[in-house]
Amino acid sequence: QVQLVESGGGLVQAGGSLRLSCVASISISSLDAMAWYRQIPGEQRELVAGILSSGLTTYADDVKGRFTISTDNAKNTVYLQMNRLKPEDTAVYDCHVTRLNFEYWGQGTQVTVSA
Repeated sequence: QVQLVESGGGLVQAGGSLRLSCVASISISSLDAMAWYRQIPGEQRELVAGILSSGLTTYADDVKGRFTISTDNAKNTVYLQMNRLKPEDTAVYDCHVTRLNFEYWGQGTQVTVSA
């Protein structure tokens, strides 16, 4: 079992920045993949950014160049740095990890970007 605790969401004006954090209850070096998803009410959850244990990253097209996913093994934390935020980035952001064919989700953190 892996517990994930997210933080860093909030209200920000368009053009601003936020950094989301997701702290895992185990060493993240033991995880196969880590990712951030987001969901707007009434819409499907979508992948925002992901990182494999190899360090390979992937990003949704609309966040490339604005968002960066990174990890800190010493703190068992995966981050999502979000710059140049837009109102359409408003959503609940959720941390997701996989380990040995099991997947785990955080509780979600709200990000609201005002115009």
